[in-house]
Amino acid sequence: MICAPHLSAALPHWEEDIMNSAIRAAALAAVTALTAVSAAKADTELSLWSHWADQDSKIEFIQAGIEKFQAAHPGVTVKPTWYQKNPLFAALKGALQAGQGPDVFYCEPAQTEYIDNGFLLPLDDHLDMSNIEEWAANSWRHDGKVYALPLEAYTVEIYFNTEMLEKLGFALPDDGQLSAADFKKLVEAAAGEGITPIVQGAGDRPFPGAYLTHEVLLKKIGIDAYGELLAGRKKWSDPDVMEALDYMESLIKAGAYPRSFATMKLGESHYYFYSNPGGLMLPMGSWYTSRAFNSPDQGGQPEDFPLGIMQAPALDGSACPECKTANIGGSFCVNAESPNAELAAEFLDAFADPEMGNLWLKKVLVQTGIKSDASTVSGPHADYFKMLEAADKNNKFFQGTPHAILKGQCLETFKQVINVAFPAGQVGAGQAAQMMDQACSAG
Repeated sequence: MICAPHLSAALPHWEEDIMNSAIRAAALAAVTALTAVSAAKADTELSLWSHWADQDSKIEFIQAGIEKFQAAHPGVTVKPTWYQKNPLFAALKGALQAGQGPDVFYCEPAQTEYIDNGFLLPLDDHLDMSNIEEWAANSWRHDGKVYALPLEAYTVEIYFNTEMLEKLGFALPDDGQLSAADFKKLVEAAAGEGITPIVQGAGDRPFPGAYLTHEVLLKKIGIDAYGELLAGRKKWSDPDVMEALDYMESLIKAGAYPRSFATMKLGESHYYFYSNPGGLMLPMGSWYTSRAFNSPDQGGQPEDFPLGIMQAPALDGSACPECKTANIGGSFCVNAESPNAELAAEFLDAFADPEMGNLWLKKVLVQTGIKSDASTVSGPHADYFKMLEAADKNNKFFQGTPHAILKGQCLETFKQVINVAFPAGQVGAGQAAQMMDQACSAG
């Protein structure tokens, strides 16, 4: 190969000048192109749309992840926009269908329509899957691919006011589970004293009103049969299912739920329970803490609130008295149509780290699908995690709430009947079962 100096020495002077000018022009073009690429990178902004507008601890956690990512990617910024859940989902529906939308957005496992319509980027090759719990990843695994970072995990718990329970003359057994008969007596005693026994509201969510019903059902028929029920292969009019529904109807008739049940919003139910007017029990996902552990002036529970956790009641002869529901909640997806999809996936990978998992526990005080260690939590809420761990240590878990599993008309009927009309006393157990069978039965 002949190098440029040797070649130029053999050329006439005017041809050498032309060649040198061409070399300088090419070099300048290369530098200009490199500068343009650097400038483009410096101007890169990832957009993030998320739920949790009123949940400061979760916002602080996401901001910590943003700062971590931006420190490792100079010139790249992440701009979050915070929403309430329903407005967020409405905004996403329109934006994604138009081929637009944010680079990264909040999502939940029940939203399989995102996957069906090709809106999500598969993340298996982008996230460090060794740092994600396998059961959590499986909640987002479809056709062998994982489509989201499963950030928020939770169990369905029954929170209660320990002082109120004692004043009503009741005490929990060592396993934290009252018999079905004693639980009903507790409901009747609270209602008799003018205390709301079970604080709950279904005004803006398709699931809280069903919490106690599906926990009693799960315990009564067991994990396998419960899975068959949700799959439409077992009827809601089955005698064992009806026994659980009849029991729930007896609680409803005893005044278990507040009169404002059908209109009370989820956030309002928290405040009702621990502040005004106060109630005995609140069935809720263990993300209860993301609201309740805010400061009182931001809607959190009083610092000295006597919080306890009890097990849902099990009917006599229940197949699995120790069963409980667990689920993946708030997750984050990447918009497959984003021009920055690869970088957006890299952003989510910044969260797939045990250090971030532990930070989530410390800040949000809710379980996570990222591998983490609850013993790292210290300070005023360390005892809460010990209480939660004790409440869950002997449980067997069914993965997935009904609203995350049911589809189509079955899901819509569940939202309207089991979540609202049945616990509100608008329909009885028999009619509720009939309506569910009509919408859900596969046979």
